[in-house]
Amino acid sequence: MRIPPLRPALAVSGALVASLLLGACGSETTVSGAGGEGERESPCGVGAAGGADGGGGAGQERDGVRIVGMVERADGSGSKATASPGARAGERPDVSVTADSLPEVSGAATGPTGTGGWTSCAVAYSVTNQEAEPFTYTIVFSLLDDQGRAMSNTEETVASVGAGRTVRRTLADSGYLGGHRLDAEHVRILDVKRVPSDEAPAAAGSCPPSGLRLTADKGDAAMGLRVVGLHLENCGGRPYSLEGYPVLELLDGELEPVDGIDVLRGTDDIPMAGDGDGLPRRVTLRPGESAVSGLAWRNTTQAGAAVTVPYVRVRAESGSDPVMVAPDLDLGTTGRLGVRAWRKSDAGAGSVTDDGRPRS
Repeated sequence: MRIPPLRPALAVSGALVASLLLGACGSETTVSGAGGEGERESPCGVGAAGGADGGGGAGQERDGVRIVGMVERADGSGSKATASPGARAGERPDVSVTADSLPEVSGAATGPTGTGGWTSCAVAYSVTNQEAEPFTYTIVFSLLDDQGRAMSNTEETVASVGAGRTVRRTLADSGYLGGHRLDAEHVRILDVKRVPSDEAPAAAGSCPPSGLRLTADKGDAAMGLRVVGLHLENCGGRPYSLEGYPVLELLDGELEPVDGIDVLRGTDDIPMAGDGDGLPRRVTLRPGESAVSGLAWRNTTQAGAAVTVPYVRVRAESGSDPVMVAPDLDLGTTGRLGVRAWRKSDAGAGSVTDDGRPRS
């Protein structure tokens, strides 16, 4: 926040300047523990409430995630418009300063950059963890046009929300959408996944204490076949060897085991998933090398109740640290899930595909 240049005339006190600036910027927003939030008036507004169809708007809530509305955030210079200038104005009581007319506070719809030179507005959301341990949340937001049609999706991860705590975040600036600046009225919470923080996949560029970074990709789907790749990177400092298949535990939305599903070694019995996996062979990963496996299933639905498995707890091998991924296995009524053996993903050009299939 820039203080206007000093002038010899029209001196005003530091307290008066602070009062003027605070009046223009509004007061602070606070977030407390289990869901307590103090709302405030803001030049950005709080966003319009969503309609009966649940399509966007402040107050929308799903699985502990709530759209708060529009809030002020740091402008392009890195200073935050809501920061109180009172302390700075009072640092030198012996210096007289003067105030030019204050610039107007502009909101999210001002200018293509959205900074408006003074206040940048963003869509704010809160995440409340009502569990007894820290959880990491992955949230998919759908961005809507003025007719409520989904134009694009954006995904955000909020790591390690403490037990009984509420945290607030703002959506990354997505620019203009359908001719208007993104605001709370044009955002819908599409999906929320939550996993215990000590089992969450390691973020890109980080390495767990085990030295092994295990992640799942977004998967692929065609003609009823679903395939999700599992990726194991040796991010540690010494070689790591393994042989065989990942160890899986299928979990429901409450992270309880799902019974009645056959986890098959290999994918020969999954129609159209491909065969020729062959017997497992020993894989040794030097630091920086990776291995890949894959989950394959069909979403066929016939007689009986369809089964969806939102979470899978994965171990690289028996005894390894667990990592919980959220592939949303829509198994239909097939009752079967195939898992491919680990293959080295960088041993020879084109040895395996990204989902663990041997290349031809």
